[in-house]
Amino acid sequence: MKKLYFIALIITSLTSCLRLDDNLFNPNITKITEYKLDNYTGDTDFRLDVSYQIPDSLIHIFQLSSQAPDESGATQIYAIYTGSINRIAIDTVIMYCHGNAEHMDFYWQRAKLLANIKSKNRFGVLMIDYRGYGLSEGKPTEDGLYADVDAALKWLKNKGLTDNRLVIYGFSMGSAPATKLSAGNYSMKPCKLLLEAPFASAEVMVQDASGLVMPGAFFTDLKIDNAEQIKKVQQPFFWIHGEDDNFLNIDTHGAVVYNNYNGSYKEAHRIKGAGHSTIPQTVGFQNYLNALGEFITQH
Repeated sequence: MKKLYFIALIITSLTSCLRLDDNLFNPNITKITEYKLDNYTGDTDFRLDVSYQIPDSLIHIFQLSSQAPDESGATQIYAIYTGSINRIAIDTVIMYCHGNAEHMDFYWQRAKLLANIKSKNRFGVLMIDYRGYGLSEGKPTEDGLYADVDAALKWLKNKGLTDNRLVIYGFSMGSAPATKLSAGNYSMKPCKLLLEAPFASAEVMVQDASGLVMPGAFFTDLKIDNAEQIKKVQQPFFWIHGEDDNFLNIDTHGAVVYNNYNGSYKEAHRIKGAGHSTIPQTVGFQNYLNALGEFITQH
């Protein structure tokens, strides 16, 4: 009896200390009162030179209302659209789903980089702060994550964008809504899916992080399973992952997602020497943009 009690105590302690929900959703490292974008002085993965600058007239910060199916009210989230809003109905737009830490100021350099694919502002780029991130209201949840990105797609649809000109790009945690919305029935159906350093599932994250052979339910309530969702995706798929990623291992996470895809077209980019968040600078910004641009325009 004492042995069983001791085991239960260990499991309870591990469950309370290693909740994956808290580690995956990590929005409040830096508190902000406004978005500063190029004037942001906090940490970021990289900073672009002035040649990548976007005119102020093509940067739009606004709010969206997001409501998950089981919610009685809406949550206000923030978004940034880079490009001409008046041209959304005739442009191709990249919906960028950022990672698990920080807020849109932190990811602004990445969104700005995407706005330079092929040529400056060739494509529109929409980015949001999920609920609980940056200035967005609420608390992060899995259902909220999907609802927030879907709210962004509703906005694009209302502006006249059609499915065949919507591209969705998920980085790290953002691979979850990008894959889910590509596979499921939401406000829009992206015509192409791009994933950078995706994770396989919440279950695999638990096993990798804990080093213990225990069911993921001990550590998380999350049901995210990109490795299964990707099997439902038929759109062309672009995958890029750093071989030295020590946060989401390329073999246990990214490669599993890539191998499980059985759609119309896929291409893989394994980047030697790149870690979890260093792919663009490791491969070179222009090489990175060229690869993305070729995929978006040719497949």
